[in-house]
Amino acid sequence: MIYSLREGVDRSKVMDIYPRHKAYYEAFRAAGEGLLALGPFQSPEPGLSSMGIFTSRGDAEAFVAGDPFITEGLADPTLLEWNAVHFA
Repeated sequence: MIYSLREGVDRSKVMDIYPRHKAYYEAFRAAGEGLLALGPFQSPEPGLSSMGIFTSRGDAEAFVAGDPFITEGLADPTLLEWNAVHFA
């Protein structure tokens, strides 16, 4: 899943919502909902987009449905499926 900050969104609004976003992703992960990793890209400009890796598309869809960054209209999600190569 990739989030892109919507054009015209004030970054101060992102920082206002961030504590609820953080609490949401921490609770989602603690509940065993399939969130493997989450974080912002550092380029081309930090904070304009981020990525989340989930164990299934269903987990990604469930996450997006309740994330304050989405429900508050700050970001647009793109769900992408991929074939992971595991090295263990």
